[in-house]
Amino acid sequence: MNAVDQKEFCDFLIKRFQIEKNKTDRSGVYAFTQRLLAYNSNRIEGSTLTEEQTASLFDYGTLPKSDDYYRAKDVEEMNGHFLMFHKMLDSLEQPLSQELIKQFHFELKSGVFEDRANGYAIGDYKKRPNMIGIYETVRPDDVAREMDLLIAWYEGQQEITVSALAEFHAKYESIHPFQDGNGRTGRLILFRECLKNKIAPIVIEDGNRNAYLEALKAYREETSLHKLIALFETEQQFYFEKCCYFM
Repeated sequence: MNAVDQKEFCDFLIKRFQIEKNKTDRSGVYAFTQRLLAYNSNRIEGSTLTEEQTASLFDYGTLPKSDDYYRAKDVEEMNGHFLMFHKMLDSLEQPLSQELIKQFHFELKSGVFEDRANGYAIGDYKKRPNMIGIYETVRPDDVAREMDLLIAWYEGQQEITVSALAEFHAKYESIHPFQDGNGRTGRLILFRECLKNKIAPIVIEDGNRNAYLEALKAYREETSLHKLIALFETEQQFYFEKCCYFM
């Protein structure tokens, strides 16, 4: 896709998202994107809910009748993701800031009983050190400073490109500012900044989870963005082709 096509695509999405959200339309590209992004982003983090269950939650607020047990946290986080997407649309004209990112986290996590019971900070940066597998992340006392530096770096970019977004995303995930929910807030920010900058949005598929984690690992170990940029370009095409149905 060239720059003109990407701009037209983003303009179409923003217009339809706002109209369909306001009309509570569950049949168009807004609902499709809500379900697609929430399902894949939560699934990457271990959610057990299926695409059908995700759609039922979004469309009707209920889960299909089943003999299987549903994990409460999966349901709570799925609903939280829908709310986080709402917040993203409602704040699309605002500049990206630490406060806005914390608001995204609050929408995602405020209804999650397990996180509250564990004493996790909701809508605020982590209070305890955490790791990504074997990798250390930024310590709690240093998160605000590192996030300030990251946003200042981002604001200083002369042009926002897929490469710049890949670097921002990799740095954000390396900081790991929240106790939990870093991947989901990070991927929502990625989608948002694509829309704002008229770049075809990126939706990371759960089927590409291993490639995504390997790409983030390559950045942590080698500061290499090649794998992440290549994946982002693949996922841009995936989302665009899915949305062509609605255009």
